Amino acid sequence: MQIKSKNALFFIAACALSMGASAHIGHEATEGAHSHASAFLGGFLHPLTGLDHLSAMVAVGLWSALAARRAWPNLLWAPLGFAAMLLVGAALGLQGVALPAVEPMIAASLLVLGLLVLTRWRVPGIGAAALVGVFAVFHGVAHGYELAGDATALPVVAGMLSATLLIHAAGVAVGWGLRHANVWVPRLAGAGVAVFGLALLGRLA
Repeated sequence: MQIKSKNALFFIAACALSMGASAHIGHEATEGAHSHASAFLGGFLHPLTGLDHLSAMVAVGLWSALAARRAWPNLLWAPLGFAAMLLVGAALGLQGVALPAVEPMIAASLLVLGLLVLTRWRVPGIGAAALVGVFAVFHGVAHGYELAGDATALPVVAGMLSATLLIHAAGVAVGWGLRHANVWVPRLAGAGVAVFGLALLGRLA
């Protein structure tokens, strides 16, 4: 009887240890998932909290819609080019690559993009992607370099890229709606972005 009691106690203890271990593993998995979700959300919100990055991304969408001769595929070139090169820049930054004049180039991107919206300058699709892509690399490096060595860098970048595409889409939607509206409305928007970029350049000089 005593042997059976000892066996029963051993079995209960083993089950308790097994359940404790399982609970611990589940807790770590939950914590990891929560950490990645928080990192993604932080990355998603980041472009929305920086007026320089937000202005540039909206301007890309506006210009793409205002200057397009037709919706498909012209609307896609500049936004996708910017998003793709933003990802390239972020990857470079995560590797510790520091490009020179990052902040002046971000400010210059606002000036140029604002002028593009203001003038509705038409550029062939691949040229538009290349033009905005040059500036996008610097935007990406600025974010990626800050995240170098961070364990949650990938979900942060994924969130940032998702927000970028949504901001581009919002800019395209607004720009498409303004194509046949009062011409001064988009021009004022473009002028505002350009003046903002010029002010940033002046502050950095």
